[in-house]
Amino acid sequence: MPFISKDWRSPGEEWVKTVEGWEKKKILECANNKTLSLLLRAETNGDKREKEKEKEKKKEDAVQPHCHITLKCTREIAGFNGLSDALKRLDFLSAVHDCRRFNYIVRLLDLLVSHRMGGLSGCAQRVLFNMLEEVALEVSLSQQQTGRLRRLIERVRAFSAGCCWGGRPLGSVILWEKHKAALDRILQIASSITITQPDEEQQPQWSDLPAECRREVLLRLSDPRDIEASSEACEHLAVLAQEQRIWRELAQYHFTPQQIATARQNNPEKDWKTIFTIARRSFGLREEYAEMIQLCRNCRCLFWRSLGHPCIADQDPAFQEKLADVDRASLHVPIPPQTFLKFFSL
Repeated sequence: MPFISKDWRSPGEEWVKTVEGWEKKKILECANNKTLSLLLRAETNGDKREKEKEKEKKKEDAVQPHCHITLKCTREIAGFNGLSDALKRLDFLSAVHDCRRFNYIVRLLDLLVSHRMGGLSGCAQRVLFNMLEEVALEVSLSQQQTGRLRRLIERVRAFSAGCCWGGRPLGSVILWEKHKAALDRILQIASSITITQPDEEQQPQWSDLPAECRREVLLRLSDPRDIEASSEACEHLAVLAQEQRIWRELAQYHFTPQQIATARQNNPEKDWKTIFTIARRSFGLREEYAEMIQLCRNCRCLFWRSLGHPCIADQDPAFQEKLADVDRASLHVPIPPQTFLKFFSL
């Protein structure tokens, strides 16, 4: 006999009209004030005072960005995790402007536009283009990560070109017109980015720093592409980038001692740069982010680590007694970008 929940006769979700279309009220309540003001931008018709009161009320009711997900579907629990809803509930649009969460979001966008963009729904594609536009704005303001922005744009343009058949795009023509307009805005922002050169008379200059200071700068880099680029930018860094210590510590950061031993097993006489290259091909690089999405094992909820979430463990005293002897650190599981996408059917 099929299971029927208590709310099977409920009237359904409450929806709110926004400039992006109709959105669920529950999703808007999870957004912060900045995203809420973007989504609830009122149209010219109607009473502005009433709309302003509605905005303020929704801002007061806004909670920490979080998203409940279904980990396993059963006869009693049938659920579907929507990517577009999750991105809105977790407030990815505003999180782009947080330097701690920027790299996590860019990596997630890179995975989507590289491999899974064709399997996204129209709503998810619209959210993705909005996030790309916010990334372009952030890059133009900070003048950093310009290379990653260019790679994202090239992959999106390649996908858009591959979705045409007989001169027309596959899918909704109106939706693709909006995508094209968003892509044009992103290209315009990217083309207007100008890197401000430092003042040549400003002291101290890079060449004035001791070699120990320049070496410490290289030791802080976790991406080998940054080390290679720095060696091409300055002859002082080119000398330091050839040192064995730089590549040894980079290898020790990304790989375990067992993985390094495996890479050196068949190449005992190789230098550390070669060992790093072999280990990278075999095991891949370690992913480390200043801020990551976490999964709460108590309430099956995704949330940002620094912001927290309204958890059942904090609201139910009886549930807190059950967790008295449990390590609280083990209740929150970090979710890398690749794992994050596995919660959704793409």
